[in-house]
Amino acid sequence: MKHENIQGLKHATRQKLKTFDSMRGRAVPSGLFWDAVVVSAADESQREAYELQIRAKVSRHELPLVQYLVLSDPPGAKIGNGGSTLHCLRHLSELLGKTFSSMKVLLIHAGGSSQRLPSASALGKLFMAVPLGEPLYQMLELKLAMYVDFPAQMKPGVLVTCADDIELYHVPEGTSVAFDKPGFTALAHPSPLTIGTTHGVFVLDSSENSSDLEMENKSCLRFLHKPSVETMKEAGAVCKQQSPSSLLSEAEFVYTDSTYYMDSATARRLVYLLTQIEPLDCEIDAYGDFLQALGPNATVDYTCNTANVVKKEKTLVEVRQKIFHHLKGTPLNVILLNNSKFYHIGTTTEYLFHLTEDEALRSELGLLSSAFSLQNSQDDCCVMHSILHPSCSVGPGTVVEYCRLGAGVSVGKGSILSSCWVNSDLIIPDGVFMHNLCVNQKDKPGFVTVVFGIQDNVKLSVGSSEAMEALSLCGVTLKNCRTFWGLDQEAVRFSSDMSCCSLWNACLFPVCSDKQSSFLTSLKMLQAVKTGSEFSIPKNMKLMSMQESLVCKNLEEMLTFRNEMYDDIKRRCNI
Repeated sequence: MKHENIQGLKHATRQKLKTFDSMRGRAVPSGLFWDAVVVSAADESQREAYELQIRAKVSRHELPLVQYLVLSDPPGAKIGNGGSTLHCLRHLSELLGKTFSSMKVLLIHAGGSSQRLPSASALGKLFMAVPLGEPLYQMLELKLAMYVDFPAQMKPGVLVTCADDIELYHVPEGTSVAFDKPGFTALAHPSPLTIGTTHGVFVLDSSENSSDLEMENKSCLRFLHKPSVETMKEAGAVCKQQSPSSLLSEAEFVYTDSTYYMDSATARRLVYLLTQIEPLDCEIDAYGDFLQALGPNATVDYTCNTANVVKKEKTLVEVRQKIFHHLKGTPLNVILLNNSKFYHIGTTTEYLFHLTEDEALRSELGLLSSAFSLQNSQDDCCVMHSILHPSCSVGPGTVVEYCRLGAGVSVGKGSILSSCWVNSDLIIPDGVFMHNLCVNQKDKPGFVTVVFGIQDNVKLSVGSSEAMEALSLCGVTLKNCRTFWGLDQEAVRFSSDMSCCSLWNACLFPVCSDKQSSFLTSLKMLQAVKTGSEFSIPKNMKLMSMQESLVCKNLEEMLTFRNEMYDDIKRRCNI
């Protein structure tokens, strides 16, 4: 049965991709696709980046011809994807008026700085390349393809999802996933208990008969957000397998969340909710803070639990309590997708694993080792939208995207190379992340190549007094790095609040006049760190952090580099 489930999942996934491919570049009849696709952005700069890329996709016939909207969060405090949901719904309500209540909308949350996968920081996780499709897919196309069957079986309302995950599922022939009930309806995936501790978990009504169907509709008593295993068991969330047909090997499992739907009446209730809690000055979660208020067994207790909150604003508990009382009594329906997979691609290690080593995902989606690229074929790596000289070598477990690599370039194993132009005969070590950004300067654009170790904790934050000793790049303290690079203590600064120093805001990376010299300079710095040798950075050379590079990014120049490669690849391949 497990083999049959895998084959069914693979077939269903390929069919969705085929259906979506037939829609690309075409106007789709009403009811068969989304009336509007809405993408949230953290700020105006990110909104501009997303709009530029979506317009280019539409002009190249890579997307179905529907309405695409990019909406940025209001300036000021971070409001989380929950706050983004409320503001997007209000914007749609004001923009569309009464029409909003009759529309089928996909809302994709794509805000955030992507610190755990910095190659997606400048242009967004939603625009990460995926090695399949012609033209080449990015996460946006993949999300649209995996949900391609939803609109036809959905009443007017909004489907909420995130930009960095993939849901694959198979349901029996003649059935479909239907979003047609009032309130909220969430997709649920069988997962090991360990996965449940980092996701949302549904507590189902045990009085309802269970079955071995690939898809079941259930009512949910309560939603748990990142619960402990003990909490799952106490709440009755843990299920036992009835047959060996599941894709899971564990005897015990829980149903975890991914995406959810709200009908148009509920969407309007959330628009009204925003008027009751604004001005919003704290981060709220579109899953934990909305769904935990739902179901007959929901209690207000969770509103005081801030264990999973990064920044605990003093208004958070009060806002959560208002959300709870506003949504209490709203139905939470769950669609159990018993033959499904959920993949998260939000960190460098997840990104490398899923694109180079994960045979299951490669088989299910038909991922390629080389997609829309000019290179020699190697099965154990992933090369996307890149031009490599035939004499180049790329190590196993490495991803190369949007790059030009000259003759004799050797890239080590388990590394990420993104948006780089690499001169001939250079050697890139194992386990490193190298990403080039274009930045605006007073007189002309500059280029910064950011370098981290794949295992570096870029988000780790310490005080200024301990930064040089506590923070490390590729396993070497910043104090020692500074010595290898011939920098005095004053030369290394941090581009934000000195009480929160991290690799993210450490100004370590030189600004150069072109992409090639930028890459070479950062590579020499990296080699000095790796070998304990010296490479003196010129004293008059400006150093920037990843954080500062994003603030000063030159979107047009970065996209021009990709577009020129796009034209070059098409010309050489006669596409």
